[in-house]
Amino acid sequence: MELTCWIIDDEPLAIELLESYVAKTSFLKLTGSYSSAIPAMQDATTQSVDIIFLDIQMPEISGMEFARFIDDKTRIIFTTAFSEYALEGYQVDALDYLLKPITYTNFLVAAKKALKWFELKKSAINKASSSGLRQEEEQMFVKADHKLIRILFKDILYIEGWKDYVKIHLKDKPHPILSLMSMKGLEETLPSTMFIRIHRSFIIQKNKIDSISKNRVIIADKELPIGESYKEEFNKVVDGGIE
Repeated sequence: MELTCWIIDDEPLAIELLESYVAKTSFLKLTGSYSSAIPAMQDATTQSVDIIFLDIQMPEISGMEFARFIDDKTRIIFTTAFSEYALEGYQVDALDYLLKPITYTNFLVAAKKALKWFELKKSAINKASSSGLRQEEEQMFVKADHKLIRILFKDILYIEGWKDYVKIHLKDKPHPILSLMSMKGLEETLPSTMFIRIHRSFIIQKNKIDSISKNRVIIADKELPIGESYKEEFNKVVDGGIE
């Protein structure tokens, strides 16, 4: 499997180093190098890329700002000299975080992590396609406990935002899966035909609703609030609406 990649960094020497690393990594193909995020942002509207090796501290548009703009099909690997950005990097669903000066060993570990992510994604899509699975039998992979965990959409009861993490509550499981990722990123991953966001802290599976009472949804004996800004959209999926 070959992955296309871009390098975005305002330091010419950093670009040169990463270009040399990409050149000796067989499964990577460099399709763009940028000294500013602005031209990369323009190209991203017409071109697709699998991985972006992205510096954080850059003039005009920072790496964090760019990461929030880019399509979620592209995975971000941050490259920076400042370790304090690590947590913020996970908040925008970065795949990895490389601290400068970057060795080829660390670069290759991050690149292989990206390769594994895309291979798992491709495998899941192929399995669903070849076996004719319905949408409710599809799946996703989330990172938790230092590994990728497969979760069937049909097993999800609801998802709870908790600080910088999400808790994925599953049927017949006493404890939720805790993963460092954003609610926004997860919401975009889940099929809208099955799931709906009812609150800034909750996403639910529609067919797991046991009952509805005013501004509350009951799922597996758990009362979940319906936020005012989400009530109108929620009403559209409930016969007769809620008061």
